[in-house]
Amino acid sequence: MTSTLTPPPVDRAEPARTGTAPRRRTRVLALPEARWAAAATVLFLLALPLQLTGAPAWTWGPLYALSYVTGGWEPGWEGLKALKERTLDVDLLMVVAALGAAAIGQVMDGALLIVIFATSGALEALATARTADSVRGLLDLAPATATRLTPDGGEEAVSVEELAVGDTVLVRPGERVGADGRVLDGASDVDQATITGEPLPVAKEQGDEVFAGTLNGTGALRVRVERDASDSVIARIVRMVQEASETKAPTQLFIEKVEQRYSLGMVAATLAVFLVPLAFGAQLTDALLRAMTFMIVASPCAVVLATMPPLLSAIANAGRHGVLVKSAVVMERLGQVDAVALDKTGTLTEGSPRVTDVRPLPASGLDEGELLTLAAAAERPSEHPLARAVVDAARERGLGLPDAQDFTSAPGVGVTAVVSGRAVAVGAPSRLLDGTGSTVAAVAGELEESGRTAVLVLVDGAPAGLLGIADRLRPDAAATVAALTRLTGTAPALLTGDNPRAAARLAAEAGIDDVRAGLLPQDKLTAVQEMERAGRKVLVVGDGVNDAPALAAAHTGIAMGRAGSDLALETADAVIVRDELAAVPTTVALSRRARRLVVQNLVIAGVFIAGLVVWDLAGNLPLPLGVAGHEGSTVLVGLNGLRLLRETAWQRAAAEGSD
Repeated sequence: MTSTLTPPPVDRAEPARTGTAPRRRTRVLALPEARWAAAATVLFLLALPLQLTGAPAWTWGPLYALSYVTGGWEPGWEGLKALKERTLDVDLLMVVAALGAAAIGQVMDGALLIVIFATSGALEALATARTADSVRGLLDLAPATATRLTPDGGEEAVSVEELAVGDTVLVRPGERVGADGRVLDGASDVDQATITGEPLPVAKEQGDEVFAGTLNGTGALRVRVERDASDSVIARIVRMVQEASETKAPTQLFIEKVEQRYSLGMVAATLAVFLVPLAFGAQLTDALLRAMTFMIVASPCAVVLATMPPLLSAIANAGRHGVLVKSAVVMERLGQVDAVALDKTGTLTEGSPRVTDVRPLPASGLDEGELLTLAAAAERPSEHPLARAVVDAARERGLGLPDAQDFTSAPGVGVTAVVSGRAVAVGAPSRLLDGTGSTVAAVAGELEESGRTAVLVLVDGAPAGLLGIADRLRPDAAATVAALTRLTGTAPALLTGDNPRAAARLAAEAGIDDVRAGLLPQDKLTAVQEMERAGRKVLVVGDGVNDAPALAAAHTGIAMGRAGSDLALETADAVIVRDELAAVPTTVALSRRARRLVVQNLVIAGVFIAGLVVWDLAGNLPLPLGVAGHEGSTVLVGLNGLRLLRETAWQRAAAEGSD
């Protein structure tokens, strides 16, 4: 069963929102496919114990019949429509096989086949609906209304769709920017991680560009609109995710790639087995029995199970270790990847700023502890992410923080306070001093060259020292990069919206040479598409809204779960729930083990099917023996696939990735 994601149209005429909108998820039973599958399953479970306990056929027969109808009418109808287009759908074949099984007395087997296919269709419909929900909910990041300034100096609240290029809007502290534009007046720190993936808010002042949906800090901004709402970066992300999802090549399990030929061959062979003996005078009942026996022994149940148990067992094993793989198709595709593209912030790094350097200046007479204490005490009343990083660093060192008096915060500049009778200012070197001295400039330049954000601390008006703040590389990042390189034969590429210096520093620490920095979402998408056009099967690992188009377009996408955006989690094919980066190469290796088991099972199933078919055609295969052989091969390949449920399978996959 396959389907194409077609997200519903988005209604933007909604009340204004602030912050991140709650997730709007389609309920399972809201889908007709799920309701029909549930009904078929319940009816089957009611009929089965009655049949097994020897109850009269009139008690369980109608229940099985209703199970056939509720679970089989939709795939049967879709199969008939496909048949009208001269395409033989495997779903229709399975419905016919189920009816054929019922015709020769195997009512329970046919009903079970119907239930399995109905449930598969319901799960696929749910996955499609959830992805559409996440795409639709992305527009909630941008506010529905904005404050437009009128020519007479007044203000009016308007829908963002009414904003025209050249309008001026007021963005108050804590509000989301309503349109892409450029700052005319004011200064603030803007969190634009949803667009660029940068871990730290970016200082914005006159002349700087801002994006719709980004979160303003503590300063007020007057912004001139430079793009229509339909052409904003956030709107373009929506379109890119939709287009990538719709144009992504259909994914099929290995056996589905030959379903058309197999289905046509099986139908033709069944008709021949039925009609040829009749032409030579055979009895109708005997010919029908032989044909139905042939259909059962030749049906691809064992072949389907040859594929599914290894993949489903791998999914279950990965799930126990914090990796949610969304389907068997995804598990199969993971083993095919031969190139990897990694996001930086929240993927290779922990996604939160930390103090990495404490540099007191010799002239201040302060040591590291004293400098950090004064800076943290002044920053403690602030809610800025850099302030939290400084305070956390002081607490990690066990430093006692005195109370700060006369605290003030200047958006885009820094904070000032009186700490233990001393005037302390903390902020950007270029903003606190009109002209930094050679020592301050040298230390700040050294920190920034190494990818840190330099923060200057003034005590009583004189430079006392600098702090270096950066997002920290995950402890397992370098090992993960090395493992992915071994598995794919190619070193991963780094795709990030962060600045080139910070990206280069992190890449060097992680062992990555291919670094592409300063990328907007469309740039990441373009990079992935270029790799795909070069014949690579790309695995993208990311966590943010800005990664969603690339995740959707890639051969396979994996999202980091702890801090991942709703859109990234829904768009990705798999989610690392426990946020352990090392699970990525282990899951790839596990997928490859599953694919090897699939090949083994296909050989086993093929041998059984061929042997039973030859027996039925060349001899006289008794129906019970045919059913036993068919079911026996199904059980055998099923048990073989279940080997991947064992803990040792995960351990071997982890070892394969680390070898």
